[in-house]
Amino acid sequence: MPRSKKGKRGSSKPGSLRQEVLQLQLSAKASLKGAKNGVKGESGASDDELTSDVLSHYSSASEGTSVLDENTGGEQVDELTAQEETEDKLKQCIDNLMDKSAKTRLAALESLRQAFSSKVLYDFLTERWLTVSDCLERSLKKGSGEEQAAAATVFALLCIQLGGGDESEESFKMLRPILTTILIDNTASIAARQSCARALGMCCYVSAAEDGEDLIKSLALLESIFTSSYPNREGTLPTPKPGSSGLHSAALLAWSLLVTLCPASRLSVLLGLHLPKLQACLQSSDVNYRIVVGETIALLVELGRDVDEEFEVEDSESLCQCLKSLATDSNKHRAKNDRRKQRSIFREVLHYIENEDFTEEKIRFGVESVYIDSWMRRRIYDAFKEILESGVRHHLQFNPLLRDIIGLGPPIILDATVKANKISRFEKHLFNSAAFKARTKQRNKVRDKRADVM
Repeated sequence: MPRSKKGKRGSSKPGSLRQEVLQLQLSAKASLKGAKNGVKGESGASDDELTSDVLSHYSSASEGTSVLDENTGGEQVDELTAQEETEDKLKQCIDNLMDKSAKTRLAALESLRQAFSSKVLYDFLTERWLTVSDCLERSLKKGSGEEQAAAATVFALLCIQLGGGDESEESFKMLRPILTTILIDNTASIAARQSCARALGMCCYVSAAEDGEDLIKSLALLESIFTSSYPNREGTLPTPKPGSSGLHSAALLAWSLLVTLCPASRLSVLLGLHLPKLQACLQSSDVNYRIVVGETIALLVELGRDVDEEFEVEDSESLCQCLKSLATDSNKHRAKNDRRKQRSIFREVLHYIENEDFTEEKIRFGVESVYIDSWMRRRIYDAFKEILESGVRHHLQFNPLLRDIIGLGPPIILDATVKANKISRFEKHLFNSAAFKARTKQRNKVRDKRADVM
């Protein structure tokens, strides 16, 4: 499996903490009651026969290689056979990416998207990442808008699969120029541009987190997209063009993900430049964009408070008044579901701005769970969830890259007796808190190093 490069994203050795938690759990095994495993990620269904075959085979083969079950010799042979059959089908999907038929290429991209999002395929891709990258580049350059959007999504998944190592960095260098070209092309499909914005943010975060120059370029590029929604010199918001709000949202979300990597010196500049403008965008006519803006404001304020305990939001009284209005919005011209969603999000944002309160969220997967207890952790988790969709829980359980980013340590190997018992909530909370604190310290060290470049 891929390993993080030395110094990348922190090497707080959370695995040792996990081992301690497991020792505690094992020592108290006699007193603990058996419990059901957490919710597992579901892979998306598809009418395409090839897609369903790929996913059905991998669902029976992959977990057996990561979790020790009481398999007989015959069952192990069946798993190996199923894995070989699945790899053959994946190879066929890769071959189909070069087919002359656009319909065949789209079907192949969808099959790879579902396979990449639902399972960890690092061993399979280490020998084929260059071929897949070449095929995706061709789809991005010559395909329709639909094909470009699908190819950009698969590329983001490929970088996650490759684990942020050398292969992922080389692949990002190959495809970054074409992603940039599509993103800034006003004549390109809106769906393709949105997908390229998400891919650019995720791939830069995964593959080029330590490269200050790439980070600056990606931030500037994404800024050039969503700042067109900022008010003009008279303070008036521009009238959004059809589909532009979705593009602005995708670019702002990708930008906010990359902002979590910035050193303190760069953060200070970004806060002063963007916070006042984003406050004005809370009056946008698009509810989804308003929500993204509100969450971004909360994230920026949190990052500002992290680097300076005395950080204060400029004109905070006006901001809080605007947030209160959105948190209690009852305008009948807005859809009922939109009003409900908006009120819920802006109540959270308002509580954080006023009292630094954050509503903690617990994500269960297998016998583990992770606590989302800050706006930064929520942004990171939501970014991966947006790309991986229902497969995010499987990747939380088995993908070393995502586990390292979240602070979970190496994937846990459990036998049948340990799997039958849950680790207590208190033990898991202690582990998550300790791991996240260690990662925060290491991230600050990496930020200091990155500041020399930026």
